[in-house]
Amino acid sequence: MASATAGPVRVEHLVTSGTFSLDGGTWDVDNNVWLVGDDREVLVVDAAHDADAIAAAVGDRRVVAIVCTHAHDDHVDAAPALAERTGAPVLLHPDDLELWKLTHPDRAPDGELADRQELDVAGTTLTVLHTPGHCRGAVSLHAPELGTVFTGDTLFAGGPGATGRSFSDFPTIIESIRERLLTLPPETVVRTGHGDSTTIGAESGHVQEWIARGH
Repeated sequence: MASATAGPVRVEHLVTSGTFSLDGGTWDVDNNVWLVGDDREVLVVDAAHDADAIAAAVGDRRVVAIVCTHAHDDHVDAAPALAERTGAPVLLHPDDLELWKLTHPDRAPDGELADRQELDVAGTTLTVLHTPGHCRGAVSLHAPELGTVFTGDTLFAGGPGATGRSFSDFPTIIESIRERLLTLPPETVVRTGHGDSTTIGAESGHVQEWIARGH
């Protein structure tokens, strides 16, 4: 358990704004950045757009890792700059390395994420779940002690992430959601890459309608 003097383990939320570009198009987006930790150390989920804003939210805490749920540019564009400022490693699933290189051709991630890998911060554990479909190396992070899962762009309030672009596949994302996410406890809070949070229970009854509509 974390020391009482470090405060309770908590989830902090920051919204950053920028653009997402792929397949010749560019869109304005707001991204959710999640910080998991206590008063001493923190793990960053998706360093999006604004390294200065994320560093300000971190403060003087040690950053144990910068975890990329996937390598679309709006989720990784600030990762190298934040790593340089904090000394923290950037972690990415290797299946998304090709996508990463579109944004950072001259700077590789510092480490690889693997399915069922455990990441420890402030006395709590996040388990990596490989949840491909939105892109090949997409992952979610399950923190059972905190009753939450960070799903990146795999699962949102109202359905799966987009699969109409390169590196994506709709049947794959449905399988990932059904087999890896909806098997979590129904009260688990789903903290997404964009927009509002939801719960596993709120989404679990809608898979067939997602399949029927095709997105």
